[in-house]
Amino acid sequence: MSHPQSYEILLFPEPEEPVTEAPAPGTAIRIAVVAATGDTGASGYPRYTGNGMEADIDPASHTVEALLVDGAELDVGLTARIADRIRGTEQQEAGADRTDTERAGTEQAGTEQTRTEQAGTDG
Repeated sequence: MSHPQSYEILLFPEPEEPVTEAPAPGTAIRIAVVAATGDTGASGYPRYTGNGMEADIDPASHTVEALLVDGAELDVGLTARIADRIRGTEQQEAGADRTDTERAGTEQAGTEQTRTEQAGTDG
C-alpha cells in the first residue's frame, strides 16, 4: 500500500472556558508539514517528521495516532488534526482548473471563428 509522502498537521487549542487572549475558535496555533521517514512508529503506523513535529499517522483514516512536538508529548488542551488536503493535491487541482478554463476559452474562440466563417459564406 502506498502512503502519502507528506501531511500538514494543525494544532488547535480546545479551552474549557473562554480565555480573553485565546485565538478564535478553529484557529490553528501551529502548523507543520511532516514528511514520511520510511520508518514505522511505536504505534505501528508510518512515521512522519518535520518542523519540530514527529507523528505516527494512520494513512487509511488520516488520523494522528502519536505525536511529539519539539520532543515532548502534546500538551493537554491541544488537538492535532490533519489538514483537509494532502500537500500537493491542492496545487494539482488548481492546475487542473486552469487547464479547464484555458480549454473553455479555446473552445469559445473556436466557436466564434466558426460563426465568422459561416457569416462570410452566407452573404
